[in-house]
Amino acid sequence: MTRSAGRFVGAASAALSRTAIAMTIALLSWLPSLSLAGDAPDHETQKLAKEVSTLGYLVFTGMSKPGDYDLFTCRPDGSNLKNITNTPEYNENNARFSADGKKILYRRIPKSEHINHTLHGQFGQLVISDSDGSNVVVHGQPAEYPWASWSPDGKQIACLYKKEGKIRIFDLETKKLLKEVPRFGVFQQLYWSPDGKRLSGCANVDGADWNIVDIELATQKVTLVSRDLNCTPDYFHDNKHIIHSHRQPGLADGYGFTMIMQASVDGKERKLVYGERNKHVYWSCVSPDDKYAIFSIFPDDNGIDGEMAIVRLADTPMVVSSTVPYKELEELYPGAKHGPVLHLTHILKGFEQHWTAVDIEAK
Repeated sequence: MTRSAGRFVGAASAALSRTAIAMTIALLSWLPSLSLAGDAPDHETQKLAKEVSTLGYLVFTGMSKPGDYDLFTCRPDGSNLKNITNTPEYNENNARFSADGKKILYRRIPKSEHINHTLHGQFGQLVISDSDGSNVVVHGQPAEYPWASWSPDGKQIACLYKKEGKIRIFDLETKKLLKEVPRFGVFQQLYWSPDGKRLSGCANVDGADWNIVDIELATQKVTLVSRDLNCTPDYFHDNKHIIHSHRQPGLADGYGFTMIMQASVDGKERKLVYGERNKHVYWSCVSPDDKYAIFSIFPDDNGIDGEMAIVRLADTPMVVSSTVPYKELEELYPGAKHGPVLHLTHILKGFEQHWTAVDIEAK
């Protein structure tokens, strides 16, 4: 986004002009970066920023000034950014709002222990606090209640025990074991559907890891949603679709660039959400109304926190190119669009975003 500065006459006015320009630049550095995708005009990106600005709040993990990872909340356009943990002695991650937006579930580990971007849900202690970070309650010892995920009513947690081959559901208050089912190949990233009827996760299926599966809790029916090199699944609020990352080897550079996909829980439909040449995209989730998706963008296939961005799902499938066209992906999705992308470059890089419709600042 660019702005023009007026021209002043006289030495005093010139000095004032330079001051005004400096102040303008400083102010603009804190505004949402309205970067473009494809041919989307600037005003379309500004419109997208305005649309999401009042749609509840985000929680995500980002690096604080002291160098540890803390939890932050903000409006979806990046405004009203707050560090809600501010614990230099710990790294926090894997944050999820409760369905009513009043609580946040997350894990914390000592700062001396680095966050493993694929195994983070099984390390550290389970913590639950109010959505503003207050009233912190630690549940269990380190590595206890691995990959904990909220039930819709916030009264239970589902946990993944890989070595024991089990998924266990506990009453959160009493810690009583309520239900136990096989893990069905799931080895990480266990998430509970909004209606409480299903679980999803990354699973090893027929000897291949990194598949997305859906598990019906009542029938224990397991459905292969997407196969090979997939991760970070999360449910749409319609309970019929899952959003996730996917890398398809052979595209562009041979290794392929990680993209965001959505798939139906019955495994019959798959659709591109967002792909960008020379970038890898992870940590996707959808807005509470299922109209927008947020994710993190990385320049390579490493790292934990990346530049966060938001798109309208109505503008997808979307293929983004920088200087080199992404013809290989466009050929797979000939109907791909070039809608606006709201890049939240004015705030911290982040990962494991979660979105609530609740105004957590309202009292």
